[in-house]
Amino acid sequence: MGWFYGFKLHLIINDQGGIISVKVTTANVDDRKPLSEMVDERCGCLYGDKGYISGLLEWELADKGVTLITGVKKT
Repeated sequence: MGWFYGFKLHLIINDQGGIISVKVTTANVDDRKPLSEMVDERCGCLYGDKGYISGLLEWELADKGVTLITGVKKT
């Protein structure tokens, strides 16, 4: 598709806006990839947009005690 330049900032925040976890990746990294590392030693619910929908990711996070909540993808 082309070249990607730059970086992405991935954040997990709590319900009060406090930063829980931070990760910086190159722009060509899938948003779902760093999530697994970022939730280590966390539990509860994690809210994300439709881009985070993945059965494999959902099961991996569930094994760590995290429930992934996303929107519903249109078919």
